[in-house]
Amino acid sequence: MLRAGLTGGLGSGKTTVAEMFRSLGAHVIQADAIGREMMSPGHAVYDEIIQRFGPEVTRADGLLDRRVLADLAFRQNRLAELNQIVHPPVIAAQQQWAEEIFAKDPEAVVIVESALIFEADRQGSAPGWRQRFDKIILVTAPVDLRIARYVDRMAALPGAPSPAELEADARLRIAAQIPDEEKIPLADYVIHNHGPLAATRLEVERIFDELARASRQQAQSL
Repeated sequence: MLRAGLTGGLGSGKTTVAEMFRSLGAHVIQADAIGREMMSPGHAVYDEIIQRFGPEVTRADGLLDRRVLADLAFRQNRLAELNQIVHPPVIAAQQQWAEEIFAKDPEAVVIVESALIFEADRQGSAPGWRQRFDKIILVTAPVDLRIARYVDRMAALPGAPSPAELEADARLRIAAQIPDEEKIPLADYVIHNHGPLAATRLEVERIFDELARASRQQAQSL
């Protein structure tokens, strides 16, 4: 059994890479998807966010207003405070999910996709989280390309801000993340996702073969 963390900054293409790993047989879970679920009404995380940040972070329908939260996090420097609420229960859910998979398949390769594996460790919202992974896979791309990807993706949504506003938002979010130059020496694998997808796919296949082999060896040694 092997647990890998898949990370990368905004617009790096880590979700695309995660789907490639999934297609090869890896079990993949998205930290963001778990977080979104826990930040919905009826969950303790939702209640704590409202208690900490006030009722103004909710919309008329009771859901959290993500634009207001983003403003608090990135423009009012409260990102670490928000992460300290969300990260611990999200990581606990990931851990439970992984253990259930390993109980059924000791040779499984489990991949947790999260943009903030390094940041959560440094900020203290999830101390030691990075060390819980057997391997760390970092997806990178040039900053300008990452911003362009983000603007294109968000501009397609209903009611999207102007491209200039989206670009400014992207730069704020990227500034809140650790630069790739600092992450690269700490990663076990680095996927440079700025060329043809076919090239990225070949790199993913090579890495998955190594992860699957290591997982089998670990399972056989138990």
